[in-house]
Amino acid sequence: MARLKHRLRPVGLEFLDSAPVRLVFSLAVAASPEAVYRALAEETGSWPEWFGAVRRARDTRTGRYVVLAGGAAFEETVLVAEAPRRYAYRTDAMNRPGVKALLEEWRVEPVGRSSLVQWTVVAEPTRTGTALLRVFAPALRRSFRAAMRKLDERGV
Repeated sequence: MARLKHRLRPVGLEFLDSAPVRLVFSLAVAASPEAVYRALAEETGSWPEWFGAVRRARDTRTGRYVVLAGGAAFEETVLVAEAPRRYAYRTDAMNRPGVKALLEEWRVEPVGRSSLVQWTVVAEPTRTGTALLRVFAPALRRSFRAAMRKLDERGV
């Protein structure tokens, strides 16, 4: 387990509206909202199978522990788990500097028998983190799109 020496400011859901950096990605998928939500919120250990940026993920007492490709590791607290439409968590600690606060929200809306999936990432970066987030935004978009395609391929 990576040493998580960078504690982040604990934020609540209001941070979704007040964060200085907001990235929003959305894509329609063939899977039902229930299947998408299950993959997102209930089958944490399966994230590496469909989200290429994630190398390891496991549930903890209050949330999740996630390791990304490249070694970035996060300890997260789940703030909202409203099946099958909303799943949100904040990062409490990480092993790399760059952000002071970080929160992610997944929304899943039914579209016929399919779903519209929206992933919102909000952050308060450090001075150097601001530049990094701008550079990584296109990579996050590509990663999200690839993950949604993988979910569809898995037939979640």
